[in-house]
Amino acid sequence: MSSEIFDLTVIGTGPGGYVAAIRAAQRGLKVASVERDPKGTGGTCLLRGCIPTKALLHTADLFADLKRGKEFGITADNVGIDFPAVMSRKQRIVTRLSKGIEGYLFKKNKITLFKGEGRFEGRNTVIVKNESGAEQKIQTRNVLLATGSRPRSLPFLKIDGKNILTSDEILELQEIPKSLIVIGSGAVGMEFASVFQRFGSEVTVIEMLPRILPLDDEEIGIEAGKIFAKTMKIFTSAKTESANVTADGVEIGFTDAQGQKQTVKAEKVLVAVGRGPVTDGLGLESTRVRMERGYIRTGKDYQTDEPGVYAIGDVITIDGNPHPQLAHVASHEGIRVAEQLAGHHFSPINYDRIPGATYCSPETAGVGLTEAEAKRRGYDVKVGKFPFANLAKPRIVGHDHGFIKVVSEAKYDEVLGIHIIGPHATDLIGEACVALQLETTTEELASTIHPHPTLIETMGQAAEAVYGVAIDA
Repeated sequence: MSSEIFDLTVIGTGPGGYVAAIRAAQRGLKVASVERDPKGTGGTCLLRGCIPTKALLHTADLFADLKRGKEFGITADNVGIDFPAVMSRKQRIVTRLSKGIEGYLFKKNKITLFKGEGRFEGRNTVIVKNESGAEQKIQTRNVLLATGSRPRSLPFLKIDGKNILTSDEILELQEIPKSLIVIGSGAVGMEFASVFQRFGSEVTVIEMLPRILPLDDEEIGIEAGKIFAKTMKIFTSAKTESANVTADGVEIGFTDAQGQKQTVKAEKVLVAVGRGPVTDGLGLESTRVRMERGYIRTGKDYQTDEPGVYAIGDVITIDGNPHPQLAHVASHEGIRVAEQLAGHHFSPINYDRIPGATYCSPETAGVGLTEAEAKRRGYDVKVGKFPFANLAKPRIVGHDHGFIKVVSEAKYDEVLGIHIIGPHATDLIGEACVALQLETTTEELASTIHPHPTLIETMGQAAEAVYGVAIDA
């Protein structure tokens, strides 16, 4: 048993947990952190999610550009993929960042790390059981649950780690599959589809909803569907119904948009149908923490029904409402819990202003209300769109597809949302985040001087397009 009494014990070291632990320590609290993953600190995002996926996507971007080298005056006739080297680089990045959390950030901030599986033993006690079975008892005034999520599947899709994979297993492949079926076309599905299609796999995407990237603005999803349909097979409004493992892969049965039964075969299948909360083994039954459909229910201050026990990130529902499963959301929630516990000002998060980003090619990103949601809420909506193809820099870099869309309201001219499909959309959305945070008007965005030639000047012209005065339209 540790003789120390901690002000805060954080269970989970993902982007919510480790950030919360550091901010709490920066504010003078005595902090413990618990992590059960034998791969190290960083959670799903770092170890088997955001970071390794983006490493693969960057390699795919480079590979695709190099194959077009002649367009840029570069002779590159023998460009190929050394997949083991690709995966090795991915792992080096992950390992270095993970060790940086434990070996540098935690030590710098004097955070005590306990390695093992944490569970409650009453309100103020956490038991940590390590791999050898030994247990340590932590006494703590507060606990923050930041245990994240894991991939979901469908009842008839048995994840075997060999033929039928989730986003965890596909990151451990040793060879590029000749063919790949992706079930689900959200961010996870389309990012992996984009990676392996450019690496040389024949890719098929099956989506239950009417369009791919269903959480994006409708026009963004429709445009993405048109672009991706040029390089892969896409079935939308399609219901996946069966999976049969064969000698040379997997056969998936589904009903298409016209109600016809179809089958498609591939070497590998990626199941990307969402993620579920990780709450197993926490011992929540010894507390008053209330569960809802497997999620931990909190209030807007992230406090559970058990005093002194908080929860953030993918594992929660706030007052019963849907909650975005995004790394940057968990990080900001963790910061706010830490500030609150330290007696500092607590600024509520405006969940209407959470940016979303998908790193496929073309990239998509958005922040604020979609056009459909703005209309549903009763706004008198005005929209401006401007294509990347009309400006110099997109043509210079060889990526001139897509557009920026500004959604505003007529009465006060406030910008309600900005949505992008095109080159570096996930970086460009940063300006939009600031604009919405400052409650910018369309006029202010249009009159902001953007540097030329750049990709971001498309933002200003999209704002001008709301009033039909975009110069290069």
